[in-house]
Amino acid sequence: MLFTKLSDAVHIMAFIALHPGVNLTSEKIAESIQTNPAYVRQLMSALRKSGLITSVKGHPRPALARESGEITLLDAYRAVEGGKPLLHQDTHTNPACGVGVNIQLAIRDCYDLVQSKAEEAMRGITLREILHRYEEKISHP
Repeated sequence: MLFTKLSDAVHIMAFIALHPGVNLTSEKIAESIQTNPAYVRQLMSALRKSGLITSVKGHPRPALARESGEITLLDAYRAVEGGKPLLHQDTHTNPACGVGVNIQLAIRDCYDLVQSKAEEAMRGITLREILHRYEEKISHP
């Protein structure tokens, strides 16, 4: 689920935005994502703790905590991934090998650059933009 956590979190927020005031159980949302309700509850908990959604236990009416134009893809990423980087190094290379040690340091520099560029791009993409693209896909399949 490493690579789908972010898209599933955005899916949840989009689903909430598209169904305001509707009873949305974790089962109903899970059906849309084609996953299990426990996973949806886990992601919703992370989104709630990050201040992106609001919900009350026992009341299936989650809502966005901010306007869709104020929630970025980076907000969602940090909510569900925390400080985890997008790319991961092999940390089990041979420390006695000059290549094994130094190539990982060189790769880390490159991965840090990718992380920085990705976060910059995610900062510029809002949930509103994603919802707009969704509407375009529906009207022009």
